[in-house]
Amino acid sequence: MTTMIRRVTIWVACMTIGILMMAVVLAGAAHAQGAAPDPAGDWHGAVATPAGDLRLGLSLTRETSGQLTGAITSPDQTPDPIPVANVTAADGKLAFDVPEIRAHYDATWNAAAQAWEGTWNQGVQLKLSLAKGAVTALRRPQLPAKPYPYREEDVSVQSAPGVTLACSLTTPAGKGPFPGVVMITGSGAQDRDEALAGHRPFLVISDHLTRHGISVLRCDDRGFARSTGDFAAATSPDFAKDTEAEAAWLRARAGIDAKHVGLIGHSEGGMIAPMVAATDPRIAFIVLMAGPGVPTAQLMAAQRAAIARTSGVDPAAVAKNEALLDQINAVVIKAADTASAKAAAESVARRAYPNAPQAMIDGQLAAVTTPWYRWFIAYDPRPTLAKVKVPILALDGTKDVQVVASQNLPAIREATKANKDVTIVELDGLNHLFQTAGTGAPAEYAKIEETVSPKALDLMTDWIVKHTAH
Repeated sequence: MTTMIRRVTIWVACMTIGILMMAVVLAGAAHAQGAAPDPAGDWHGAVATPAGDLRLGLSLTRETSGQLTGAITSPDQTPDPIPVANVTAADGKLAFDVPEIRAHYDATWNAAAQAWEGTWNQGVQLKLSLAKGAVTALRRPQLPAKPYPYREEDVSVQSAPGVTLACSLTTPAGKGPFPGVVMITGSGAQDRDEALAGHRPFLVISDHLTRHGISVLRCDDRGFARSTGDFAAATSPDFAKDTEAEAAWLRARAGIDAKHVGLIGHSEGGMIAPMVAATDPRIAFIVLMAGPGVPTAQLMAAQRAAIARTSGVDPAAVAKNEALLDQINAVVIKAADTASAKAAAESVARRAYPNAPQAMIDGQLAAVTTPWYRWFIAYDPRPTLAKVKVPILALDGTKDVQVVASQNLPAIREATKANKDVTIVELDGLNHLFQTAGTGAPAEYAKIEETVSPKALDLMTDWIVKHTAH
């Protein structure tokens, strides 16, 4: 996601305020050099992004050959380590690559600060100082602890050719049959727990539902974690096919009430759920958690404006960013393929920032020229919402700055007005992750200990129980 180091995008998709500010290049400061220590061991620091500081941990091990190997972690985004490569350390210099997220780090030892001070380059350049010691873990009191009072098993679901989805199925204790839900992640490569910012919201939701008599299937996105397939080539309709396969698999499972299997989608997942329900008559209900209700180009513009307000970004820079994005969106939507999209987008960006380094332009445009983005930015969810005949629960928080409730919930209400069983709830004080929030800015996600508000958990659970009662 542009300036952020994570290997997968959050629901901001690739639309944070800093995405195309090509002029922002942070130069490295002069270092007080001294004898540098062996970099083997644990180091920690943070990079400043438009969405807030992101903490990083670097762990290096010196092999018997003398080669340094290791990984980085970003507890504010995902708990999973990301391997580093091409580590070099000599003459007071440290450098390494992170191929999985196309990042590079160059630093010089600062003896006075007792830290490696340098530049994190991932499309844009950000200052990053790494001091000795491991990055601190985050407290997440809602994470369920084993043993669970229900059954959990690893299962797999066959979707499109070459796509095997790795999933977790949780089933209440007892014989059943139980109603079931399939959970649909937001944008970006997500695991089955939708892990980010040190949180695992889908695990928390799944645990709560299963404790209340509802079986839950949640899966790693195609081509990510333990699922096979090509994530980079996939679009939202591909993820809809995966969801259809998951729902069919769950309906066929012994102990599941096939007549009461529905979908819960978060953010982009809240866009995919209606796509599936509109074409699959066997879907029993859908729950939209911060699902889009307006054309995605409008949604993303409102998102950028809201994040700018909560992040203190210069309004003039935002206006310039918006004008440039409008031009880029227009050319990438018309492009026949990724290559032509990149060429057209680069031409637009180069006119706006003639002196920007090529690597910076390449890094920033990579996200907005993918097949997924070109389909997503042209989509209008309203006609599909109008086709959904099953019960709908649509939720959003008043402090959601990514899918703004005041923009999207009324649009969902209008689009579904022919449906007689639609419940729309705006939850006071909750952000895009359905946490109780201060400003709602993405920078807060990791700082909030709550993973999902109990009032959101209870509301969803009570509604599903009511709609699946025999």
